[in-house]
Amino acid sequence: MCGIIGYIGNQQALPILLQGLRDLEYRGYDSAGIAVMDNGKLQRVRAVGKIDNLARKIKNDDYPGTLGISHTRWATHGGVTEENAHPHFAMNGKLALVHNGIIENYRELKEKLKGVKFNSETDSEVLAHFIGSYYTGDLVAAVRAALSLVCGTYGLLAVHTDHPDEMVAARLGSPLVLGIGENEYYAASDVTPMLAYTKRVTFLDDGEIAEIKRDSVRISNLHDQAIKKSVQEISWNKQQAEKQGFEHFTLKEIFDQPVVFEDAIRGRIDMPAGTAKLGGLDLSEDQMRQISRIVIVACGTAFNAGMVGKYAFERLAGIPTEVDVSSEFSYRDPIIDDHTLVFAISQSGETADTLMALREAKRKGAVVRGIVNSVGSTIAREVGAGTYIHAGPELAVASTKAFTNMVAILLLYAIQFGRLHNTSLATGQRLLKALLEIPQKINQVLKQVEQIKIKAQKYSKYKNFFYLGRGVNYPVALEGSLKLKELSYIHSEAYPGGEMKHGPGALISKDFAVLGIVTKNQLYDKMKSNIAEAVTRGARVIIVATEGDKVASEIADDVIFVPKTMELLEPLLNTIPLQLFAYYAAVELGTDVDRPRNLAKSVTVE
Repeated sequence: MCGIIGYIGNQQALPILLQGLRDLEYRGYDSAGIAVMDNGKLQRVRAVGKIDNLARKIKNDDYPGTLGISHTRWATHGGVTEENAHPHFAMNGKLALVHNGIIENYRELKEKLKGVKFNSETDSEVLAHFIGSYYTGDLVAAVRAALSLVCGTYGLLAVHTDHPDEMVAARLGSPLVLGIGENEYYAASDVTPMLAYTKRVTFLDDGEIAEIKRDSVRISNLHDQAIKKSVQEISWNKQQAEKQGFEHFTLKEIFDQPVVFEDAIRGRIDMPAGTAKLGGLDLSEDQMRQISRIVIVACGTAFNAGMVGKYAFERLAGIPTEVDVSSEFSYRDPIIDDHTLVFAISQSGETADTLMALREAKRKGAVVRGIVNSVGSTIAREVGAGTYIHAGPELAVASTKAFTNMVAILLLYAIQFGRLHNTSLATGQRLLKALLEIPQKINQVLKQVEQIKIKAQKYSKYKNFFYLGRGVNYPVALEGSLKLKELSYIHSEAYPGGEMKHGPGALISKDFAVLGIVTKNQLYDKMKSNIAEAVTRGARVIIVATEGDKVASEIADDVIFVPKTMELLEPLLNTIPLQLFAYYAAVELGTDVDRPRNLAKSVTVE
């Protein structure tokens, strides 16, 4: 894995491919490469490190072709070397392949390829040679025959010198989207690198193969049965995918939150009835009343958002709710039935672990719904129903605005279920009115950016952090700690405040910093006591507190204030300063903020 962009048309391919790779940098990568077809010959260039390293090795005049494929790699099989970078060649340089995913049976396939010399350690090169072994003059047929014996996941593009007017794309478990222009086509891991050229796209589904010519495309399955696909119009524009004057995408996306939050809740509030109206649930009120249990499956930031949802569903609707790490869910034989509602949450909609979890839930008969950001993504298509969070393109690897919108959707769902169970009309209306006030209150937090920056710079010298929260703010602590780890590489752990005395407190010393969420809610006094324990043991303490709290500065070394809101909505505000804190600590330490080491935006392998 990580990013793919291909082009066939009448324009010079190289500039499109290079810019496309830059547009895919947010996914995380360690090497990159390009192959361009010219006069019946494939010319390839690869480089370790940043796209700039690749660009420096290229002269446009040497690559005038109008058909090409390219790739950014995040190492899974084999080290970070030029030989392991894509595209991979087979058939003595006549066939080129770029591939995302993992070929699980590559060793068995390699055994079948007697006499083939391999130039890399990758499973992807094995796949290229395996396709080549089936080639008899028809590239699509060779791809189809080879893939019928492949176990694993793939999103791939293949070209062959015998077919200078053809590019073949295939997908199983790793996303691919086709962009449609005038006598030209694009193929990529997501829509981002093609936004500058076209907004008309078709999403490939698992098991589909596309035979792409300059003026046509034929999509079929592994049995060569033709498939008709719809064309979608993408509403994102190029400007949305740019930094808009911010130093990093991460900071821009933090500041996007007041606007995209409004996008998330717009048209989904029924104030007279004190409820939400999320048609994507696709359940009648009677069917909703039959739901006796909710399970949320997610990873990373989406998991932390799901934890907020758990508190809301149980408090407002009285429905037992659990949150599972997706990668564990499928392997613990979960007990679910047709009265269980499973929410699969993923920003990209392509998270492999969450896909496996939702498929397991479907096999066991659960009602499965998706909460995703990416239109046309695999999770959105496989569940057939659910809700888009409308956060817009999130190009930084570490998620920020998607978290806020995921929480917003889960709160709306909790209100919708709550009104069918325990939540009164008055309480429903109070919650909805408070939700409508959130964008303005987020802006109040963002106005403190300079003060938060100073605090982040001050605390960035600490090598260890504890994040503490209780109740609905425990997930906030989890998310704040995750952001600090992702962006700054500072070691950080998050705990419920009461857990300090059950073991973790042994680590606290003057070398530790503690960040606590101590806003005024039912657990306020408990959290004050937990923070006092940390202070007593010599830790430096910074807290997030509610505006007007006159005691806050007496119990901590530093304070960040947030506006007052209803307790269940506090994560929507309390997370914002933690995102800024992590961002400015990372900037102070000089890390690659938008593309942290070892991480990828769309994790499409288990």
